[in-house]
Amino acid sequence: MSETLGHSNNHPAGKDYGKAFAIGVALNVAFIIIEVVFGLLSNSLALIADAGHNLSDVLGLLLAWGAAILVKKSATGNYTYGFKKSSVLAAFLNAMILLVAIGIIIWEAVQRFANPQPIQGPTVMLVAGIGVIINTITALLFYSGRKKDINIKGAFLHMAADAAISLGVVIVGLVLTFKPWYWLDPVVSIVIAVVIFYGTWDLLKDSVSLSLDAVPKNIDKAGVENYLNSIPEISGFHDLHIWAMSTTETALTVHITLCSECNRNRLIEKISDNLRTRHQIAHTTIQVEDSGLVDCRQNPI
Repeated sequence: MSETLGHSNNHPAGKDYGKAFAIGVALNVAFIIIEVVFGLLSNSLALIADAGHNLSDVLGLLLAWGAAILVKKSATGNYTYGFKKSSVLAAFLNAMILLVAIGIIIWEAVQRFANPQPIQGPTVMLVAGIGVIINTITALLFYSGRKKDINIKGAFLHMAADAAISLGVVIVGLVLTFKPWYWLDPVVSIVIAVVIFYGTWDLLKDSVSLSLDAVPKNIDKAGVENYLNSIPEISGFHDLHIWAMSTTETALTVHITLCSECNRNRLIEKISDNLRTRHQIAHTTIQVEDSGLVDCRQNPI
């Protein structure tokens, strides 16, 4: 005989990044307009091309913002968990966008080795400097949440990557003002691309793992098993599953075997509370199965 006795659905409210996304999108749209205007005035194809690249980053921000909104939507008849997994999908798509951007950077760098392109003077450096400021400010808006939510991490990496690229343009332009080292431009571009890839690869791995319902990195599965084994009222457990409902919420289901003499309601409440406070698992469903073969140890809960 079995029955589902315990279900904890007490989710902590995450930080609202709606204002940060709105500011970030507004700043970057303004920067795109600046690049297009200065690109046309200075006849700089590089600035106009970079404006197109920054447009993809705005789309990345909008994607992450949309997912942050969707995770708060209520469940429906067909989507019984709501739209929480949309944050995982957004993180994955942002990682793919970053990888495409890295490929474009490296391709252009290789082309410039064969045909070096001089930086077009102070105008390009000035606009790139504005880009450093705007992208750094935007990245800092998401800095605090980058380790707790991979959707926010995706937004942070987009902006940090753009800030690094703009800084590279400023440095290269400054050096080329005094030295005709045209090879420096593609070299710096490749170095920046490698650094961006390092951060993006981790984001991609995490988003794929969560998409496949792997145990989140911040959850100690062995610790959860040890905790369940340490409870004297539990004679055994099986079918333990731990997965991410979103980039910030973790769920757990498990079948436990008890003796009929145990106070089930109190025990389930205790397990759910401890999983939430000690292991950051807010959504638990525990199915109790009877066993007449093992006597409970009469320890107080």
